[in-house]
Amino acid sequence: MTTVASIIFAAGRGTRMTGYAGNKTLLPLIAGKSRYEGTHALIREVLDNLPAGPRGIVVNHCASEVRRGVEGPGIHFISQPDTNGTGGALLAARSFLDSCRADRVIITMGDVPLIGSATYRKLLDRLDSCDMALLGFQCRDRAKYGMIEMEGERITGIVEWKYWKDFPASRLDKLRYCNAGVYAAKRIVLLEYMDRLEKRPHEVRKLRDGEWITIKEYFLTDLAEMMNADGLAPAMVEAPEQEVMGVDTPQSLEMAQRLYGERLLRG
Repeated sequence: MTTVASIIFAAGRGTRMTGYAGNKTLLPLIAGKSRYEGTHALIREVLDNLPAGPRGIVVNHCASEVRRGVEGPGIHFISQPDTNGTGGALLAARSFLDSCRADRVIITMGDVPLIGSATYRKLLDRLDSCDMALLGFQCRDRAKYGMIEMEGERITGIVEWKYWKDFPASRLDKLRYCNAGVYAAKRIVLLEYMDRLEKRPHEVRKLRDGEWITIKEYFLTDLAEMMNADGLAPAMVEAPEQEVMGVDTPQSLEMAQRLYGERLLRG
């Protein structure tokens, strides 16, 4: 039997959650007086569905509130001093991964509460034949999702919207699956590629406090491209769109609360 470690990203501000200043992973799945007040935090449901094993929660915004909300046995809190991308969040977890004895690693987010335990298990099972697997889904409106480029069942890369929006029609037609941002990987292989990821930051222009600045960010999606280049062929597990939905707007929060309520009624 293999041991599994989980890394949960919970550092971001969630700026699109208008009218809410806290950490969005603490928003309730069971609404009370308002959609922002209630019980059973998003991140608590994420933790309930992850496989047994050590959990590392990456924090920054309202870190103390997250600690108070979910502290417990087997939970380790990891500070991400700068919110420098999903790759940066993973790099912040290096010491956690070095110290745990897990064979396999789940990387997920604190705002995807509807992913069930069976789906995480499918991701882990996929590692029997590859070194990294990721969740993909099909949707009617691609919006600004990152898209998965594939050759047959082999993932060749993950392309962000700002690039794929300008693809010629022939290349766009081949993009079927959106990237859910949830991964499983063999720990030793992941640590090796984290060393390489740290050496390839991206310069990104962002608006901070009314001023445009250039910052260095690390993209978790680069892992798929690097592994493919080395012939390691990352694989995909497909999940339903509603299951992998992220909660990043008031509208998506209300939908998640409704879907979770329906799930409770079904038992």
